Amino acid sequence: MPAIVTDINDLDLNGTYTYADYLLWQFEERLELIKGKIFKMSPAPNTRHQVISTNLQGNLFIYLKDQPCRLFSAPFDVRLFDSKKSALANRDIYTVVQPDLCVICDGTKLDEKGCLGAPDLVIEILSPGNSQKEMYNKFLLYQECGVREYWLVDSDRNAVLSYVLNETGRYVGLPPAVKALQSAIFPDLKIDLDKIFN
Repeated sequence: MPAIVTDINDLDLNGTYTYADYLLWQFEERLELIKGKIFKMSPAPNTRHQVISTNLQGNLFIYLKDQPCRLFSAPFDVRLFDSKKSALANRDIYTVVQPDLCVICDGTKLDEKGCLGAPDLVIEILSPGNSQKEMYNKFLLYQECGVREYWLVDSDRNAVLSYVLNETGRYVGLPPAVKALQSAIFPDLKIDLDKIFN
């Protein structure tokens, strides 16, 4: 039986890992796996990040209250695989991410470990610790795995960049939202961004 890993320094940070490996890691540092590669997560989010996340969460909670979709916030494991493949065993899953917020409408994707498969909506809030490489990798990842709508919240510019999956499986970028944000997959969801960023 594989051993529990309690010290991140015991891992080869250039190695390739699966979700089965990830389940054996018991240390303080938070990590994400993107296509088998380890990405260290930023330290605890700053106050502004948390305020924005809480404000968005409040709006989404109210909107989704009477709908079958469920809202989750980090830390919450989302195990992803190419949308052209079927669900896989833990040893065959090479990607585990913890989006700041995500909405899942298909209850069969939820289990005691989190979500297996693409959420309908993923929201990532940029922080000083987010690298461009990480965000670029996540953009490609969410597109490949079939996340229908992806919001990238730029807290420095008080803007939200929205991407919507088209019929060819590619993201189409919408004009940056600076005053009001309207979801493409939830057309009656409109968010006043002044209230989110204040």
